[in-house]
Amino acid sequence: MLTENEVREIFLTSNALLNGHFRLSSGRHSGEYWEKFWVLQHPNHVQTLCAEIARRYEGDNIEVVLGPTTGGILLAFEVARQLGVRALYAEKEGGDRLLRRGLALEAGTRTLIVDDIMTSGGAVKECLDLAAKHEANIIGTAVLVDRSGGTVNLFSRQEALLTVSAQTFASEECPFCAQNLPIQNPGTSHVRK
Repeated sequence: MLTENEVREIFLTSNALLNGHFRLSSGRHSGEYWEKFWVLQHPNHVQTLCAEIARRYEGDNIEVVLGPTTGGILLAFEVARQLGVRALYAEKEGGDRLLRRGLALEAGTRTLIVDDIMTSGGAVKECLDLAAKHEANIIGTAVLVDRSGGTVNLFSRQEALLTVSAQTFASEECPFCAQNLPIQNPGTSHVRK
């Protein structure tokens, strides 16, 4: 069993917790950023973190693990590998998350949705919507880090390996913007606010 302190240590020793002024993928601003790719570049860390997600769902007869691009693909693959099931990838196309390349999620398939860092839950919600559209049997969700402090509740069973309360701000209320501090855009898909 992997503890929250052990998960935090993986991020800290990977130099994945950054401080500054950041525009998150959600469009909100924050003084900290959890750069998952500093962790995900190390296969041993990916294997360790995904083993904990797989452990939490090992008795649930999962048939497919679904993850959003980009970090969620690595996690979906490794969790699926450890559970001995298929992995599917929710890619963006025209603003929507879709299964591409002829991949299919059959109705009734017992599905686990995984992602890396959750702030507002946008990517997880998009995956939940995609799975529901395909009439999958959604068993639960799992993320490496829940930055919302547990306030984002998207599904009845929602697992986070680490829960932190990271303060975020709308751009018009951001104290870093008020100080004219340069902003960094580390995320991959920004929502314009």
